[in-house]
Amino acid sequence: MNLTHILAFHRVAAAGSFTHAARLSGVSQPTLSGQVRDLEKLIGRRLFERTGRRVRLTETGAMLFASTTRLSDAIAAVERTLDGSHAGKAGALRVSADSAIHVLPVLGLMKRSSGELNFTLRISNSSEVTAQVINEEADIGVMARPTTDPRLSSAKIRQDRLVLLVSQKDQLAARKRVRLSDFGGRDLVVREKGSITREVIEQQLEAAGIRPGQVFDVATREAVREAVAAGFGAGVVFASEVGTDTRLATLAIQGADLSVAEYAICRIERRRVPLIAQFFDAASRLAVQNNWL
Repeated sequence: MNLTHILAFHRVAAAGSFTHAARLSGVSQPTLSGQVRDLEKLIGRRLFERTGRRVRLTETGAMLFASTTRLSDAIAAVERTLDGSHAGKAGALRVSADSAIHVLPVLGLMKRSSGELNFTLRISNSSEVTAQVINEEADIGVMARPTTDPRLSSAKIRQDRLVLLVSQKDQLAARKRVRLSDFGGRDLVVREKGSITREVIEQQLEAAGIRPGQVFDVATREAVREAVAAGFGAGVVFASEVGTDTRLATLAIQGADLSVAEYAICRIERRRVPLIAQFFDAASRLAVQNNWL
């Protein structure tokens, strides 16, 4: 049995889609798809039910995923032993987050406390952040999506809320607050699918039976602000991410549960790795100091 095909299956199962798995692993999507198909032919059973761009494990796939998770953990442990650059040895921390704003204050406190810190920061949506941590592409994940995955350790580090951004030229800019009904027929700028920001606002609008106008999706929250300023529509962002931009006005949204939170996650077996433990401790201290919870 080909180990490469088994690991290809594991990457797709962990990421939840062939597209995300290919992006995270640096392997082309056709290559991953072919490797999984070869494995399915070999065992004579399907491992995934494919629905659009997403995949769902079959019963056989779920059983295999439990075994490949242990295999992946074992391989990762060997790689950490052989690789002196992993977090906790040489001080290199790999962080994946849905926004730099919630991460950089924590890293700043760590640097001030230790005097030295090496890190890399990748910005992705919440789904990708989770997959990167599970696949050990990242040591720490920071995202707005809560997780119950038994492989992950999670801690809430900040409570937040969604707000509406509009251009100062928009007629709504003179107001301090809006209601969901004000979204009807209005063009929106939101993060791409997989973003918790988009998921929360779309759920609330659907529940209220409100249809917006055209929806523009962009890759980052910085792009949301620029698109709003350029007149593409109103944007939905975290209150903590608004910043100061004289081109934009920030409005509270009433009559809907738009509370969100940021969570730090890591592989549960790596929770006590020194730099990872320091990150969780620094995030906790900042939350207390700034009343973020």
